[in-house]
Amino acid sequence: MTEGASAFAATAGGSLLALPILVPAAGVLLSFLLGGRQAERIALALMPVQFGFAVAIASLIWRSGQPLVYVLGGYAPPLGIALRADGFSAVMLVTTSLIMPAAGLYARTNFATPNDGTERRAPLVFWTLLQAIQAALSLIFLGGDLFNLYVALELLTFAAAPLVCLDGRPETLAAALRYLMFALFGALFYLLGVALLYGAYGTLDIVLLSRQIRAEPAVWLAAGLMTAGLLAKTALFPLHLWLPPAHANAPAAASAVLSGLVVKGSFFLIVRLWFNVLPALSNAVPGAILAALGSAAILAGSALALRQERLKLLIAYSTVAQIGYLFLMFPLASGPWSAEAFSGGVMQALSHAFAKAAMFLSAGLIAESLGHDRIAGLGGAGRAMPVTFLALGLGGLSLMGLPPSGGFAAKWLLMKASIEAGQWVWAVVMLAGGLLAGGYLYRVLAPALSGNRPQLKSPPRRSRENVALALALAAVLLAFAPPTFFAFLQIGRPAAGAALR
Repeated sequence: MTEGASAFAATAGGSLLALPILVPAAGVLLSFLLGGRQAERIALALMPVQFGFAVAIASLIWRSGQPLVYVLGGYAPPLGIALRADGFSAVMLVTTSLIMPAAGLYARTNFATPNDGTERRAPLVFWTLLQAIQAALSLIFLGGDLFNLYVALELLTFAAAPLVCLDGRPETLAAALRYLMFALFGALFYLLGVALLYGAYGTLDIVLLSRQIRAEPAVWLAAGLMTAGLLAKTALFPLHLWLPPAHANAPAAASAVLSGLVVKGSFFLIVRLWFNVLPALSNAVPGAILAALGSAAILAGSALALRQERLKLLIAYSTVAQIGYLFLMFPLASGPWSAEAFSGGVMQALSHAFAKAAMFLSAGLIAESLGHDRIAGLGGAGRAMPVTFLALGLGGLSLMGLPPSGGFAAKWLLMKASIEAGQWVWAVVMLAGGLLAGGYLYRVLAPALSGNRPQLKSPPRRSRENVALALALAAVLLAFAPPTFFAFLQIGRPAAGAALR
């Protein structure tokens, strides 16, 4: 047995970690094999199973107070590959397993096989890619090897990009190609960094690397390359140019998944890189740079959202802004306030996922019912579609950071940590971002709740409105998370390990 291999013994229940990856991957293969109407049925049948796996993994982590580990094939790293799940992994798995079926139930209207049995390409592609995204995200959240995480990132890209252009329109094809270009360049930078680390240390396992890495030029170069590549995939300003056209032109259900979940995959890996792989490096300068870019994203993304004429574009640019909040945790990663900053960053990822999914689904209902999504033409629409606009407004409440909402809890924790750390500038940026978010939300709701009731082309289905409303309520209810939830997030966090044992 190689040195350190004993540290990779599988924990009780660790074999469960393989199932969230294998089950949707098997669903992809079955969908290709059976095709047609069966792809939808397979996807919708397996999504509750994924939720069960996610809850079971979270329960095992909570009961043990330690991360779960599973060694594939019994070969411990560096020869083999280990899967790991900590508190952060578990909550992201649960979030994914809730948003995916919501998007699937919403999408049945648009991507169902016709009753006459005629098969269409778009439904088969949509349901197959949705399962591929879930498999890739599960691998990202559970993977413990940097190269296999690269593979998961590429699977995620090649599953997500086609969702943008399912309708085949020229503008959606252009948006998908731009997305693909940014993603491929990001993957190239990430892979170069991985190659440098492997050449220097002979392993890519996260735990082994964290024990061996030293602050030397090759490591700093690798860290810079990998971070730049992941930032391009996350669409952090100024690498955001691909996101608004991609998310705004995709079908509403795809936009909800892309904005709520897909961009979180690369952000998750940035957290893993700096918090788990590179603890030996000083994070003062990199953290300040990431937070400065995040601040620029908050201000620029919000300002751009204020200028948009289409509702889906406004929501897409607000994603650019909200992504910026995720990076305010990095300069606060050391010190007695680090646990609050980490919890605030994770809470922002969760609340944004639910809120943005709800808003994109609501925007899709508005566009279908009115025949357009022009903000200037929304006068009185809130009276005709009260449940839809309630979901949109509750999601916006979380984006603004108003209580009670998950966005408020996230921003409060980040602001508290920044004030305790004496880094007031981040708190000022968050306050400004909240005011700007209120401005672009007012642009939508003010005309929608006044004026004459418009004639709808077709009223939205109540079941689809309820899906969007449920997601928006989830974003709000995160504000009431108990202290035990934040303690759960600390399980497996390197800086929190001593305190939890």
